[in-house]
Amino acid sequence: MNLEIFQVDAFTNKIFGGNPAAICPLESWLDAELMQKIALENNLSETTFFVKKDDVYEIRWFTPTFEIDLCGHATLAAAFVIFEILKAEETLVKFHSHKSGELSVEKHDDRLILDFPARPVERCGIPDGLIEAIGKTPKEVLKARDYFLVYENEREILDIAPNFSKLLEIDAHGFIVTAKGETADFVSRFFAPEVGVFEDPVTGSSHCNLIPYWAGRLGKTELSAKQVSARGGELFCELRGDRVKIGGNAVLYLKGEIYI
Repeated sequence: MNLEIFQVDAFTNKIFGGNPAAICPLESWLDAELMQKIALENNLSETTFFVKKDDVYEIRWFTPTFEIDLCGHATLAAAFVIFEILKAEETLVKFHSHKSGELSVEKHDDRLILDFPARPVERCGIPDGLIEAIGKTPKEVLKARDYFLVYENEREILDIAPNFSKLLEIDAHGFIVTAKGETADFVSRFFAPEVGVFEDPVTGSSHCNLIPYWAGRLGKTELSAKQVSARGGELFCELRGDRVKIGGNAVLYLKGEIYI
């Protein structure tokens, strides 16, 4: 069996920027164990599989070690493949995830815009070892699915160097660190060692938390964001009630075949 595979850099307009994702269009679903093995072999933060069913694309996302409930950059990359490689005629692609419900991506010129659920964060207790593992004391700690640590400024976010061994001792999917930005409304980084991703270069799903938080803090619903990882990425954000819009660009890095 041969499978098509594409690698797309998402949330960037330049090769080697943003966040790379592997995209595998399928005629029908493979066994989950096989998809997990493919994701491990690819060794990217996410490998995404989709199957078209009528006018909707069913979608699933895998890290090298774990099937996750939601992934922004890989959904953006999947939509890029559908629009640019598979030549879909429509300008709106509808996805369905059994873990996260209905999602969509709309094409506006060269920008793709995700429509995802907002996930507001709430105050929480600070687990033992969290501050020591992150290495820098935040102004506040909140949580939705992931721990959400707010800092004073962008420099603090850039300087964070987590102790990943200690982060792995904390029962959490991921850790978002964020602050008000210097050239964007806010900046962030995202760490998820539990699912095999020590630092994710650009994370769409974390902005489901970040957008409602910063919209409330800054008093506006349209925001610019940067994820200040080594690769970096730029996101164009909007809060719309209980949904968020996350816009970005994408570029094709490679296309090939998997032989199984």
